[in-house]
Amino acid sequence: MELLQLQYFLEVARREHMTEAAQSLHVTQSSLSKTIQRLEEDLDVQLFDRTNRRLRLNEFGRLFLPRAESVLFELEQGRRELRDLAGGKPHMLKLAVTAASVLPPILSEFRKRMPEVQFHAERLTKTEMMERLLRGEIDYALSSPFAEERLVCQVVHVDPIVAAIPDSHPLASRESISLRELRGERLVGAKKGYGIRDLVERVAEAYDFMPSYVYEGDELSRLIPLVEADVGIALIPATAREERKGVHYVSLEEPELVRKIALIRNENHYFSRSEETFRDVVVEYFAGK
Repeated sequence: MELLQLQYFLEVARREHMTEAAQSLHVTQSSLSKTIQRLEEDLDVQLFDRTNRRLRLNEFGRLFLPRAESVLFELEQGRRELRDLAGGKPHMLKLAVTAASVLPPILSEFRKRMPEVQFHAERLTKTEMMERLLRGEIDYALSSPFAEERLVCQVVHVDPIVAAIPDSHPLASRESISLRELRGERLVGAKKGYGIRDLVERVAEAYDFMPSYVYEGDELSRLIPLVEADVGIALIPATAREERKGVHYVSLEEPELVRKIALIRNENHYFSRSEETFRDVVVEYFAGK
């Protein structure tokens, strides 16, 4: 059995399509197919059910998949540890976030401290983050906390949620309001599946109502202009406030309406010098908030 066979197997298992996997691996479909066949011959079982170019892991493939992932994960951690110990070129730091607004100052400071380290950041859903952290494909996620025992989750900031209200609205003159007072109000906010939206709906459900959204998006920065235009009220983290003449920010009375931001990594992931430095930068950044 060869490492190349395991790498090709994982790519085919994830994509379940021979042509797409070959394109991703930059090899010919014929070469990929032969490599998978040799692996199956070595194991003396079929790993996929085949329908034209579409493949599905069968019972044997599903059993073998976590073993193959574990082997390649451990080898990669060993390679990183040896390179770190030998003072070699650091690996690229791979990051994922659910909201990119905090990245510019963090990455700017990180580059000052470790200019030799390359990095790549992308916006992912929480489900995508968890899967890729567990597979060792990203080093850190900056997101709301995960409940997964194989992941180390360090909460770095607790951010209260506030109501951004048009100045012309009667509630704008209040210092604080309860979420229940927003029953029947027009809201602008994040799409379903985003942490703040889900949290607000859980609390509202306890008050026996469901918030009514006239706009749903995926960028907090777009909500404040909508509030200023009197389209609706936005519920946002306090750190996302923008000074606008037509917008007033009001505290919410429910103590559970807070956004927690956590730095998350795989507990079995080798903790390199660059990752340690990045963690320090993140902790220091939020300590100043």
